[in-house]
Amino acid sequence: MGIVYIVGAGPGDEELITVKGLKCIEQADVILYDRLVNKELLSYAKAGAELISCGKLPNCHTMQQNTINLTLVKYAKQGKVVTRLKGGDPFIFGRGGEEAAACSDAGIPFEIVPGITSGIASPAYAGIPVTHRDYSSSFAVVTGHRKNGEPDNTNWAALANGIDTLAIYMGMKNLNYICERLIENGKSADTPVALIHYGTTNHQHTVTGTLATIYEIAKRKQIKNPSMIVVGEVVRLRDQLNWFETNEELLAVGGM
Repeated sequence: MGIVYIVGAGPGDEELITVKGLKCIEQADVILYDRLVNKELLSYAKAGAELISCGKLPNCHTMQQNTINLTLVKYAKQGKVVTRLKGGDPFIFGRGGEEAAACSDAGIPFEIVPGITSGIASPAYAGIPVTHRDYSSSFAVVTGHRKNGEPDNTNWAALANGIDTLAIYMGMKNLNYICERLIENGKSADTPVALIHYGTTNHQHTVTGTLATIYEIAKRKQIKNPSMIVVGEVVRLRDQLNWFETNEELLAVGGM
């Protein structure tokens, strides 16, 4: 019997993978990887390892989730070491729980290797601490869309009134709806918002506004997925703490 490692690859910067995650790549006979995983990480695979893309675009899946589950089980039953490489953390909107359950149901040994999630890393690379003694003592990660056909059962009132900082994943398609729900449920229209496109990568681009203005700004700036939406007073710290994009600009003009 083989084993399945369900590994968080981090948010995009290849150096943000954990030591244990990297070892799982190096030891794998088979690697199933997602679209947003930094492909540089695959260069650490051993010679002869089978690399299988299961990348998903919105409304366009290279491999359906049930097929991924069956593939993990199939190779593990062949006695192989299987690494399932997932962007961010496998248990934060990564369907890692479903894949672990499939292994469990099939009697396959598995391990979960946590990863750095984009809801923390992307704001950090944009100069936005999700918690801060002066601005935010609570932080929540929220999905910005529902499974097809499911009603929206998000507790908008709790998010608007009970949480200081929101990191909203996969929400660009519903950005206007999200902002409207938060305002309707008591969040100030002047609450700062940041959109972080391709966070932690060399393609990172961040725009800011408020709940009242960010939708129009996003349209004008053509900000699309993959982007992290950050809502809260901590966004105001970006002007002072924006280290990553500032450093990139300085390096580009030879200032460092």
